[in-house]
Amino acid sequence: MQFFCLKLFPLLILSSVSLSFLVCISESVIELPKNNTIPALFVFGDSIVDTGNNNCINTIAKVNYPPYGQDFMGGKPTGRFSNGKVPSDLIAEELGIKALLPAYLDPSLQTQDLLTGVNFASGGAGYDPLTSDVALVFSLSDQLAMFKEYIMKLKRAVGEEQTSKILRESLVILAVGSNDITNTYFSTPLRKFVYDIPSYADLMVSYASSFVQDLYKLGSHRIGVLGLPPLGCVPSQRTLKGGVSRKCVDSYNQVSQLFNKKLSDELNLVNRKIPEARINYLDMYYLLLDLIHHPEKYGFGISNIGCCGTGTIEVAFLCKYTCSNVSEYVFWDSFHLTEKAYRLLVGQILKQYMKDFICEKPFC
Repeated sequence: MQFFCLKLFPLLILSSVSLSFLVCISESVIELPKNNTIPALFVFGDSIVDTGNNNCINTIAKVNYPPYGQDFMGGKPTGRFSNGKVPSDLIAEELGIKALLPAYLDPSLQTQDLLTGVNFASGGAGYDPLTSDVALVFSLSDQLAMFKEYIMKLKRAVGEEQTSKILRESLVILAVGSNDITNTYFSTPLRKFVYDIPSYADLMVSYASSFVQDLYKLGSHRIGVLGLPPLGCVPSQRTLKGGVSRKCVDSYNQVSQLFNKKLSDELNLVNRKIPEARINYLDMYYLLLDLIHHPEKYGFGISNIGCCGTGTIEVAFLCKYTCSNVSEYVFWDSFHLTEKAYRLLVGQILKQYMKDFICEKPFC
């Protein structure tokens, strides 16, 4: 299967931004040990990390229109589910790889972009294939197929040996799972009558485990998998399930914790089975929960609603207007964070976990 964008994105990355700026940044924020490099970044997942792949498909799960991207370079919407950059971009920036991580299906993608990494994520995707099917977006299987196609392109560009080196030394991030819980399990009868919560979490973990092992077989050695956020505290779920006072939904947060524990345990097992691999669980649950409960501690003012619309339920095409003080908000819409909040999370996660991708076993 060959993946391509059928038409040019309506509003794409600014042509006035120089190519050299898009391709690289001279210095990394996160300092790596001597003689260690991260030459490229590859990202898989959902709307948390999608940088525009969904622009190419017929789905409502895309945001290549205002007000999304209002604080992106030039105020252009590019398909990122935020007011500006998303974690994919910020990780690449923090590691000194490049300023933006382009979508693999970006029709303006150049050969030199392939050398430093691309993004395969699709907003609305899940571990459960049913989640992606219902949303009409690229599943993890589709994203893996894109990665295989990418590898062939990279081999044609730089040869087998250099391709193997890039894949082996690069960082791979997987961020997905929220849609499985909030959309597929709790919002439809498609899974809840077959699986209870623990068994559905097991199903998700089995797909996660298979996916990271497939990545390893394709040559990736440094793989980080993000856990779920406190789903009961995102504005939309507070509105739908939090009662009149819109409290955090404890039962949803407990599901996030259950899944995260199962995922962490499974990744530890996989990591021990593959001596050459650095497969790591990356926790964001507790930091984001603290940010939501104590926003002022981190330089924010509002964490129970989003900046978009009323902030209680709007996302994607329902976002018609925004707040005037986005820097005060943790959430951009009722599900996704602002660039400022993402930047805080990404910085803390990289500082905490980068050593686990670099150091040699058994000393990690």
